[in-house]
Amino acid sequence: MSNSERLRLLKEYIKEEPQNPFNFYALALEIRDIDIPEAGRLFDLLLLNHSDYLPVYFPSAHFFFELGQIEKAKNIFEQGINLAKIQKADKTLKELQNAYQNFLFETDLD
Repeated sequence: MSNSERLRLLKEYIKEEPQNPFNFYALALEIRDIDIPEAGRLFDLLLLNHSDYLPVYFPSAHFFFELGQIEKAKNIFEQGINLAKIQKADKTLKELQNAYQNFLFETDLD
């Protein structure tokens, strides 16, 4: 399947199931390197409207970190860690905590 076909299909899924956060998540991941503003909008939309969708925290924190939005990335990591604790998602919690520690080391934040 070509990139354009995949994008078309993901956008179609969003129209068919706008309440499903995975559709927005998949599109954001697919376009994060080719349409940065739209990927950012999708990550923001997910964090705002589907804040209980745990998979979005790791890639969105990295996405905003790469854009130099350090405080935003920090907040996303912290929210994801808290949500993983609430959801008792131990594997995801460890992954987020490790990524957060690396993030803090790279940015010299405490």
